[in-house]
Amino acid sequence: MKTNQIIKALLIFVGLSGCFSVLCGAWLAHGGEMLAVAAQSRITTALEYQFFHTLALLACLIWYNHQPRKWLLSSALLFFIGIILFSGSLYLKTLFDISSLGNLAPIGGISLASAWLLLAIAGKNNS
Repeated sequence: MKTNQIIKALLIFVGLSGCFSVLCGAWLAHGGEMLAVAAQSRITTALEYQFFHTLALLACLIWYNHQPRKWLLSSALLFFIGIILFSGSLYLKTLFDISSLGNLAPIGGISLASAWLLLAIAGKNNS
């Protein structure tokens, strides 16, 4: 897949992820009381991580557009993977009672932390 296609796909993901974050947040605020408190907490954590890291992914893509750097693209891809694995697994585990998917959350968390480290490397090498 070409870099331009990857960037386009990630931008589409940013739009969909941001939209889902808003809709899920609204659902949680207005209809989430049907969930147990622990489930509400898990969904809230997934939602917060998804939203903040969607914004970080968008920032990487904007920065990459101005100064293409392999560290930025790698960071963006890790943010994408982290959002899917961390938040996605928590959503599925909670809403569909698929407990085995919870094992993906730590991998997603490591992906998110790694994305931040690559972002730091991109900043350091930005001279």
